[in-house]
Amino acid sequence: MKKNLFFLFSLAFPFLLTAQGNASGRSRYVRDSAWIVDNYYKLERQIPMRDGIKLFTSIYVPKDSSAKHPIMMMRTPYSCEPYGENKFAKFWTRNTKEYLLQKYIVVIQDVRGRYMSEGIFEDIRPYIENKKTPKDVDEASDTFDAIDWLVKNIPSCNGNVGISGISYPGFYSTMAALCGHPALKAVSPQAPVTNWFLGDDVHHKGAFFLMDNFDFDYFFGAPRPKPTTVHRNGPTYRSSDNYDFFLRQGTLKNLTKNFMGDTMKFWQEEMNHPNYDDFWKSRTITFHLNNIKPAVLITGGLFDAEDCWGAWNTYKIIEKQSPGTVNKIAVGPWSHGGWARGDGGHLGNLRFGKGVSDYYYQHIELPFFNYYLKGEGDGNKLAEASVFISGENEWHEFGEWPPKNVTVKPVYLDQKGLLNFTKPAASAGSSEYTSDPSRPVPYTEDVHLKRTREYMTDDQRFASRRPDVLVFKTDTLMQDMTLTGPVIADLFVSLSTTDADFVVKVIDVFPDNFVYKGDSGRNSSSYPMGGYQMLVRGEVMRGKFRKSFEKPEAFTPGKIEEVKFELPDVAHTFQKGHRIMIQIQSSWFPLVDRNPQQFVDIYHCDEKDFVKSDIHIYHDAKNASAILLPVLTK
Repeated sequence: MKKNLFFLFSLAFPFLLTAQGNASGRSRYVRDSAWIVDNYYKLERQIPMRDGIKLFTSIYVPKDSSAKHPIMMMRTPYSCEPYGENKFAKFWTRNTKEYLLQKYIVVIQDVRGRYMSEGIFEDIRPYIENKKTPKDVDEASDTFDAIDWLVKNIPSCNGNVGISGISYPGFYSTMAALCGHPALKAVSPQAPVTNWFLGDDVHHKGAFFLMDNFDFDYFFGAPRPKPTTVHRNGPTYRSSDNYDFFLRQGTLKNLTKNFMGDTMKFWQEEMNHPNYDDFWKSRTITFHLNNIKPAVLITGGLFDAEDCWGAWNTYKIIEKQSPGTVNKIAVGPWSHGGWARGDGGHLGNLRFGKGVSDYYYQHIELPFFNYYLKGEGDGNKLAEASVFISGENEWHEFGEWPPKNVTVKPVYLDQKGLLNFTKPAASAGSSEYTSDPSRPVPYTEDVHLKRTREYMTDDQRFASRRPDVLVFKTDTLMQDMTLTGPVIADLFVSLSTTDADFVVKVIDVFPDNFVYKGDSGRNSSSYPMGGYQMLVRGEVMRGKFRKSFEKPEAFTPGKIEEVKFELPDVAHTFQKGHRIMIQIQSSWFPLVDRNPQQFVDIYHCDEKDFVKSDIHIYHDAKNASAILLPVLTK
């Protein structure tokens, strides 16, 4: 899920950058466009579904008829433009060239109810387990019907189909794995939308991700009364400062009234389903990932701001629920879909080395599809988990994920801002801060309008300086420490109010004299990396869901309670000479909506409901708050 429309299109297919073709010679891509026109022809078809609805589909077919070709397909809600059989998409990104040169048939389909397809669109359309009539349709049945038509109506098809997609198309790829068509041999859900309440896009641990949802729902959620090629524009902010804009709006109720009205169906659904109820559960695809037949390659980014949770957990759940499936995972140091649009050698101020994305395409994605769709190469021998470990900046291969040789090692919060690997012995001890909704902690230091993707590795020194952010750090590490797997926050807390959010950030503190190779220290024009506080992983937990996401529960003021939750997996080495830091705060704005810090309906409350909360985090022998680290042992 994304705000920027062009960015959405560029990520929609892992080997697709959609733009109108230009074979006339004026485009800087003219050589590539001309090559596609010379070697491919394009068909546009309305493919019938079992209930009579027709889905608009663009089909790019090699002109070479001397051999049969596999199909690579993507289903998207973001348009398969350009429309017109004489208008070609520009497929010439780093991995696209390989698929084209190997003469894949490339298929792109507008999903039901979007752009030029008929029918009614539904966000994350629920899967129907037992379909009894032709009217029982979902994304899996639409995929089955589309594949069935394609293999029967494209004479040059070799009978093998692969499906892939990033983000929302990643969800459609996961759904495709459930369709059951025998021609579907391989799927690759990439940064897949997976659970919109626990960890992807809309909510994290029940906390509403304000900035992304406001932008996305405004342009994406408007009703479409009939098929169209026209895109809706995003909201008008009248501001270049998102922190100021959302703070001035005051409440979610005000945003609904001033911008969304009653026509934005999914925004209204979000506002009316505050808990993990049947509405959200029916849209959680992981409940159905059983007996999957095609081979699966899941791809994700370590620093994906939207769907980091989805990649890790789709893999884990398939492993558990469908143990006979060929199921692989590849994760690199990318932002959302970063492997599809860049070298992957850096993100923000962090550098990972050249050729990160090239390695993925050459050694993982291409071999996977070539083996299962063309019967070529050794893509069946891919490692179970191919994971790039940041910090040391190297790819690693593992036989399972999390790796077998991981030891969960608690690091305890302690007095005077210390982090220790021994449990505190004191009979009493706590750290306190006041969370003020009128002055929430910003998610990043910069002033800007759109949410950045770089915040996932941003320098956290700005937050360390705030009185409403607790900071704990280890002594300088005497040897490398590598974390591979989920991090668990286990906090013992008390509040002066009946609710609060808890944001936990795992941070790598660089040495004070750190400079990247090639920089010239004080004379360098690059960002000052000495003492850099790199965000390795951050996550928020809405406190009222600490015991159940289905049945929230108020805090009793002054009562010590445990708040324990999982942060998405990490793969990072804290190198010798660095420190591990933990920051704890109760706002992360406007990334996450503000918690009124009272046990109220946040989606319909008023400004008067927002109050300050005095929050204690305990670190004594009885109430030993800790962060559980998945330490990789050699």
